Amino acid sequence: MTFAFEAAELPADAIEVGRIADAWGIKGWFKVLPYSASPEALFSSKRWFLQPSEKGVKTFTGTALLKIKEAKDHSDSVVAHAQDIDDRNDAELLKGARIFISRASFPTPETDEYYWVDLVGCQVFGAEGLLGVVHEVVDNGAHALLKVHRQQAQEAAEPLALLDAKGKPQETLVPFVAAHVQHVDIAARRIDTDWPVDF
Repeated sequence: MTFAFEAAELPADAIEVGRIADAWGIKGWFKVLPYSASPEALFSSKRWFLQPSEKGVKTFTGTALLKIKEAKDHSDSVVAHAQDIDDRNDAELLKGARIFISRASFPTPETDEYYWVDLVGCQVFGAEGLLGVVHEVVDNGAHALLKVHRQQAQEAAEPLALLDAKGKPQETLVPFVAAHVQHVDIAARRIDTDWPVDF
């Protein structure tokens, strides 16, 4: 029997967390390439939402729901097994699919731990006021860096984006470490740091 994809609606709070690389073994397991070095969301959620990749194998359209039986670490990736996927042929149908998980099903982080996705969009303030907004979080090997698109505060108006000579956003990299980040308020979408504006 060939696995049939179960159509689903992508949750409004869905976060893309990885993609399926290939079948793994002969019993329906498949290999996942997570986008995070700490892929706890892949382990905690039993409902993965798949969408076909822009490139590669397209065995389905729209959004499909995958009910996960087990997911675990394996070497530098994650391997998983899903309901109704019983052999290698079924697992190969998933190759290239993008994996989304509802943000509500992520495990609760420990105190002073944050999901990168929650930091994106936060305003960053330094000693001199508004630095800008977190556009992306990257890992330099030693720690996370906030890639901040610079903004200038204006009275009674939205902050003004600062652009370079080519019209691209000016960026500042802020180390996301306790030595430079004094306070993070996810609910208020605010990060306070002592990192200098002109560094």
